[in-house]
Amino acid sequence: MLPTKPRLETRAVHSGMSGVTEAGSHVPVIDLSTTNPLAGVDSGGESYENLATGGVLQPGDSAVYQRLWQPGVARFEEALSALEGSEGTTAFASGMAALSAVLLAAVTAGTPHVVALRPLYGGTDHVLATGLLGTTVTWTDIDGVAAAVRPDTGLVILESPANPTLELTDIRAIVTAAGTVPVLVDNTFATPVLQRPLEHGATLVLHSATKYLGGHGDAMGGTVSGPTEWMVRLRQIRALTGGLLHPLSAYLLQRGLRTLPVRVRAQQVTAVDLAARLVGHPALARVLYPGLPGQDPQHLIGTQTAGGGSLIALDFAGGFDAAVRFTEACRLISHAVSLGGVDSLVQHPASLTHRPVEASARPSSGIVRLSIGLEHVEDLMDDILVALDAALTGSAVRDSVVTKSALVAG
Repeated sequence: MLPTKPRLETRAVHSGMSGVTEAGSHVPVIDLSTTNPLAGVDSGGESYENLATGGVLQPGDSAVYQRLWQPGVARFEEALSALEGSEGTTAFASGMAALSAVLLAAVTAGTPHVVALRPLYGGTDHVLATGLLGTTVTWTDIDGVAAAVRPDTGLVILESPANPTLELTDIRAIVTAAGTVPVLVDNTFATPVLQRPLEHGATLVLHSATKYLGGHGDAMGGTVSGPTEWMVRLRQIRALTGGLLHPLSAYLLQRGLRTLPVRVRAQQVTAVDLAARLVGHPALARVLYPGLPGQDPQHLIGTQTAGGGSLIALDFAGGFDAAVRFTEACRLISHAVSLGGVDSLVQHPASLTHRPVEASARPSSGIVRLSIGLEHVEDLMDDILVALDAALTGSAVRDSVVTKSALVAG
């Protein structure tokens, strides 16, 4: 029997499992059905109308069609809601599909104006800057939010920690400045293990579930958590636009949630260690990490977030060329986009995820972002030091070192 108020770790393991044991299984069954039997013409039509307009599956009703409702997706949504402390969650095929649904909801409500705080994930920045989905945007900082809000403002969007420079933003201050306008927080970097924006007044929480929630780089998805009325609107948009999360991805993402607290905390411990040891290296102008002295001026760690997370940004004294040399010299750390998996990754944001961002807002070309995985800290440090030497000296170390497969095998 579960405790009356289970703690986060217990919720991570047991949430979203209702009905599994009763069905005679220990883990959720993967149901790949694209269509479902209908009890009758009238009842089938009523079920269809309910689900197509954002309702939830009622006892005894048919799920009709996978685009409208899927049991594995619903279990994953229930599990994440328990971690975020939300009334509901709506899951999508990707993080950008989730964001797009929120923007479409704002547009169709007659409030297409968005106030956004940079830096944001490059894809978010791009879709807002282009106005592709019918939105207009005002870019601002925390001090300009209140003045930027207009009668047609439907959302205020922020990301904390920010991508890729990891600044923390005071969510409560943004909520106050936004007044009655809903605030959406991209919580991908922090996860509900370190930060739960709804507890600080936010209306909606967005995740690229592909990252930490899945945690293994093998399932793509996106989520929005928040109040019931928003979930109804988002489920309707999902049903009509076809952005449903695939059942297999839902299974993998829910499985990822069960180890999320253990992974996030272990990765953070390593990141804290690495960041502190890299400060002062001659190849680096700055090490950007919220847990370092002076990088949390609002003292949000311990009040809003439970730590700086497991991403580190390195700003190279030698600029773009040094950043490239470092990135290409890493051997244990993979050069790849994304983050939050069990293996460590390195990328150059200005050349990749933030390439579409307008030049004045694009991250410095000397910045490299590290996503710290679950490898031993000393092995990661050894790899980073070799790559830093390449950045500093300009030597082509990649040709002179063993490959990753040989390194691991050895």
